[in-house]
Amino acid sequence: MDRRELVRTLREERVPDAFYDIPGVHDIPFQSDAYFFLRPAPEGWAVGLRQRSEDQDVRLFPAEDAACRDLLGRLTTLPSPPPDGTSRAEEVLADADEIQRRAREDVERELRRRGPGTE
Repeated sequence: MDRRELVRTLREERVPDAFYDIPGVHDIPFQSDAYFFLRPAPEGWAVGLRQRSEDQDVRLFPAEDAACRDLLGRLTTLPSPPPDGTSRAEEVLADADEIQRRAREDVERELRRRGPGTE
């Protein structure tokens, strides 16, 4: 895969143009605060994230094909959910009625404690 094929693939995958910069092939019309890049490097190709005017998470590749495939993966792969985060959210959603019932009881108990006219 070369840079031109990569851009075609990213467009087919509907990756927004503002998410990546590939000088000479796909230049961002305006540079946002954060975007991915693929550019020539002294020993091959560099792929990374440009955020707040600093390069981050830069990976170097000797071949254009490997660099293009890395950027494609970064832009089309969804991140894994955080450990235990999904299961906790599912538990909360499953117990939503019970959580609401307890909250109503807590509010009613507090209103009784305060007495009439303190609503």
